[in-house]
Amino acid sequence: MNRFLRIFCAAAVTLSLWSAPTADAAAGKTVYLKDFLAPGDAERDAVPAVRAALEHCLEVGASKLVLPGGTLRMLPDRAAERYQYISNNSEGMKRIAFDLRGLRDFEIDGAGTELLFSGFVSPFSIEECERIEIHDLKIDYTRTFHSEGIVRAAGDGWLEVSFPGEYRCEEVNGCLHFYDERGTDYPYSNLLEFDAVRREPAFRAHDYWIAGGTIPARRCGDGNWRIDRPDLKAAVGNVMVFGATARLNPGFTIADSRGVTLRDVALYHCGGMGVIAQRSRDIELRKLVIVPSPGKGRMISITADATHYVNCGGYIRMIDCVFENQKDDATNIHGLYMAVERVEAPDRALLRWCNSGQYGVDFLREGMEVELVDNRTVAAYARRTVKSVRRLNSVYTGVTFTEPLPDGTAPKHVVAADEGYPDVEIRGCRMRGNRARGLLLGSRGRIVVEDNYFHIAGAAILFEGDANYWFEQSGVRDVLIRGNLFENGNYGSPSWGAACIAVGSGIPDRTGARYHRNILVEGNTFRVSDPRIVHIYSVDGFRFTRDNVIEHTDEYPCAQEEAEAFVVDQCDRVEIESPEYGKGNRQHEK
Repeated sequence: MNRFLRIFCAAAVTLSLWSAPTADAAAGKTVYLKDFLAPGDAERDAVPAVRAALEHCLEVGASKLVLPGGTLRMLPDRAAERYQYISNNSEGMKRIAFDLRGLRDFEIDGAGTELLFSGFVSPFSIEECERIEIHDLKIDYTRTFHSEGIVRAAGDGWLEVSFPGEYRCEEVNGCLHFYDERGTDYPYSNLLEFDAVRREPAFRAHDYWIAGGTIPARRCGDGNWRIDRPDLKAAVGNVMVFGATARLNPGFTIADSRGVTLRDVALYHCGGMGVIAQRSRDIELRKLVIVPSPGKGRMISITADATHYVNCGGYIRMIDCVFENQKDDATNIHGLYMAVERVEAPDRALLRWCNSGQYGVDFLREGMEVELVDNRTVAAYARRTVKSVRRLNSVYTGVTFTEPLPDGTAPKHVVAADEGYPDVEIRGCRMRGNRARGLLLGSRGRIVVEDNYFHIAGAAILFEGDANYWFEQSGVRDVLIRGNLFENGNYGSPSWGAACIAVGSGIPDRTGARYHRNILVEGNTFRVSDPRIVHIYSVDGFRFTRDNVIEHTDEYPCAQEEAEAFVVDQCDRVEIESPEYGKGNRQHEK
């Protein structure tokens, strides 16, 4: 009996060392995750300890959580769970490792910790928070949400591909499927070829979109896989990327929050956008690094945009960040357009989402100032104030206004918030090697893009927005592009942009439309193999100053030798001070 008591007491003392925080930690408002980690938890699954620590922080009003350093394994099994509507990502029930909902004046000090995730789990969710700072940590996954293979042979309508051991493959009903060590299926919806030497999308490569999450395939005798599609082409030795079907698990989801700072964070992978912010304000990313995981031989970093901001306000700052090899744009900053389904009363309309990526992302609220926009010209023809909102479901919302709608308000016209646009500062960032474009700029606040490096397969800077396909509100009003280096862009798919700096807005009727305004381009260097520098339309106020430098290189083949350096169509007040302007360049100003 005495021996049993000694063992029991020793176990109780050991348990007390890791099962509860120290009194000093609680009193000092700093909580240490190590106090919640049982022996072996870091190697097995640290998520339950993280949940317990965050619950304790909320309970005692702690201002700081310090991670222990080293590597923490993070599994979805016992993570928090919540259904989330995340703009431009996939809605659904999400497992969340760090659920910070409701925290105020709170800091997470990563202390150099690597969070190593497995499976379908989202690293961070920051909802209904104020003044949050997260810094000094790394995020990676044991198995990526996409898959990568090396092209070993190629023929007419087929490729032979080998896959590293990380990507477990099986033939199911004559098609190729990918799994992880738990047998979880990783479906894919597109293929894209990457140059294995340059480590970027292959020259003039385009997306092969596929249905059903798979492609016809069979295993060869040497262990390689032969995949079949009539138009399929790729160079032997290059990497074929099988892109994830859905954007299920973003790295950082920020919603209905203010004052969020991410600093010195390395995000090597996640199953969606790196940082997605919606209905939030005052967001700063400083030295956020999104690159493929070092030493693992991967081509792709994350599976979608590096960053994305929807209906945000205050300020957006991205300072000294690195965005490389992600599967979509470096950033997209825009509002949302909701379409008029029908006018139900003089002061009431039924609205609907037309882009499934926006389902459930409610933004209308009582007292909000909104604009009514003709979808054919994207011109606002009236402004109204919201009196009341009745959400029917994730697709339809009824809105009553404080005064009658104007005559002519019709189905397919759109409604968007017309208040609180963010000021944007993007400075000292490096962007290269990703699919598609660089910066998609759509805020009507002040935008400064300065001292950045662009090596982008499509347009480096794109002014987009449309009311017929993506339903993303844009229409910039004050943009400064200064002191940047644009190096050998536009080498990818022609659909990814018409020039280094371009307008890509979907405006069916451009006659008289002046969607974007007041863009100044000064003191930049354009080092290009492709001659296309600027391609704009529907702009009022654009100036390209004489201190911009254009240097021509032969580092890439020029697929558009006859292309014009400057194309200006349906614009007002355009000044282009360049010797290359006027040499047959198209200009149609009205």
